[in-house]
Amino acid sequence: MTSLPRFNSRIALALLHDLSAAAAAWLIAYWLRFNLDIPPEFWTSALATLVWVVPLQALAFWFFGLYRGIWRFASLTDLRRILMAVGVAALLVPLGLMMFRIHAVVPRSVLLLDPLLLVLFMGGSRLLYRAWKEHRFSSLLQTEREPLLVIGAGSAAASLVRELLQSKEWRVVGLLDNSATKLGRDIHGVAILGTLDSLSVHARRMGVKHAVIAMPSAPHSVRRRAAQLCNEAGVTALTVPAFEDLVSGKVTVSNLRKIELDDLLGRDPVQLDDAGLHGLLWDQVVMVSGAGGSIGSELARQIARYQPRLLILFELSEFALYQIEQEFSSRFASLPILCIIGDVKNRAALDDLMLRHRPTVVFHAAAYKHVPLMEQQNAWQALQNNVLGTYTLASAAQAHGVAKFVLISTDKAVNPTNVMGTSKRSAEMVCQSLQQAAGTRFIAVRFGNVLGSSGSVIPKFQEQIAKGGPITVTHPDITRYFMSIPEACQLVLQAGLMGTGGEIFVLDMGEPVKIADLARDMIRLSGYTEQEIKIVYSGLRPGEKLFEELLADDEHTLPTPHPKLRIAQARDVDAEWLAAALNWLMQDGVMAEAEVKQKLREWVPEYTPK
Repeated sequence: MTSLPRFNSRIALALLHDLSAAAAAWLIAYWLRFNLDIPPEFWTSALATLVWVVPLQALAFWFFGLYRGIWRFASLTDLRRILMAVGVAALLVPLGLMMFRIHAVVPRSVLLLDPLLLVLFMGGSRLLYRAWKEHRFSSLLQTEREPLLVIGAGSAAASLVRELLQSKEWRVVGLLDNSATKLGRDIHGVAILGTLDSLSVHARRMGVKHAVIAMPSAPHSVRRRAAQLCNEAGVTALTVPAFEDLVSGKVTVSNLRKIELDDLLGRDPVQLDDAGLHGLLWDQVVMVSGAGGSIGSELARQIARYQPRLLILFELSEFALYQIEQEFSSRFASLPILCIIGDVKNRAALDDLMLRHRPTVVFHAAAYKHVPLMEQQNAWQALQNNVLGTYTLASAAQAHGVAKFVLISTDKAVNPTNVMGTSKRSAEMVCQSLQQAAGTRFIAVRFGNVLGSSGSVIPKFQEQIAKGGPITVTHPDITRYFMSIPEACQLVLQAGLMGTGGEIFVLDMGEPVKIADLARDMIRLSGYTEQEIKIVYSGLRPGEKLFEELLADDEHTLPTPHPKLRIAQARDVDAEWLAAALNWLMQDGVMAEAEVKQKLREWVPEYTPK
């Protein structure tokens, strides 16, 4: 048994209530037995036995812990305790009357009626009290609260309905679900009205202006479809917190919020090999280059979960490094970190760092990645940073015995049409050529655009909407792959764990998204219409493709044990290619744009500039 509850005034009131219920049940049992007219001799018998019956039942109530529960939160657990206590008491009463030789006639029907009445009185009173505290009765009369439809009829929806029954703001008028077995039924007294496609009909009939999507664990395609139906019905779409936040207890299901862009483009959760990642990162020295950028900083946060012995944050930008240092000082105060300002092209500084701290895993996220900026006047700088910088860091890692080197690549490296993409393909080729049978294992990971990264269209669209428009899109048919920064970084870690050396991992980016559709979604989410914020097409920028690819024409993929990772079988790169490329990249001076592009055609045959 668990410890007994500390006796206080609330427990005293609850016990007094149950003793009164026990006495009333005993007397009413006699009353019913004799058709509402108790003979005098049996009335005397009822009162004589009452002083024995009630104490025996009270002992059973206390023994079975009826006063551990709080009436406001009465549940099936409390009902089970009542049933057990009353059941045992039903056996104790006749046994006690016989043992103590109470000379009174107790009809057998009274012994049967009494426990039934007692369960009804005790259970019913608790249920009524909870309903009163949760405003169940007053809510039936309150019509001024905002009507709300709930999309979904699973466990999250059930929790939401139960919590919103206490709300002074919302009144749930119905649920919608595509499961045929649920239609026509109800949850906590709220009817399941129909399928998701009937949203507009019920919203119009009931005057509903808000609907909440309560399907945190449903596939993304279903949640996106629900959001589209809300938009078509002229209903503001709300949603419940993410499933992981609910499970962790950070928030409750009734913390409703507006649908955000991540909800529309979001994807199913990534399943990570936590045990394997602990083995890779726990108690190790881990280095992240470009640690102040959007990808590098999130990689550092994800790595911090696995408690490395030391996390080295390597970054060229002083301000970006300061920001990540401040964040980690407060968020991961117990984690040892080392913030180093440095350039990945500086071999002497890298040698000194690695000699001092001996990292075992390096994640290389430092790169220039803005396509138009790197296309013209900065083409040579793009190669210096993305190719020569990768070689310098990778060769230093190899020289100092780093176990794994993970390169962050891009979908723009596939059949590149621009300098930035070609520089990242060249960086992949550098890692391929450095791979040997033993020693450092080099792994590259390709993925597309990430939501909220620096240089992505999302911040640009947000700024244009804030100014009243218009939103500029380069082409009505341009499409891109999107994933969230945390998901991309989780898959990078998973690929780093799985890689054995020389692989180029390709992330499952899901379905491509039209940038024009993305702009329309952002306009709607900001509370505007396309008449208020217009979309203007400005034409493709230098080096920009209509469609991004994740695999080159001469590549094939192999599956991996992880459903969101595949391996690209790229063409081999020999040491002669690396020596020639380095000889060109290390020459003094700055190469002109035309010369850079001409030479790139020789180094990277798949490069086809526009």
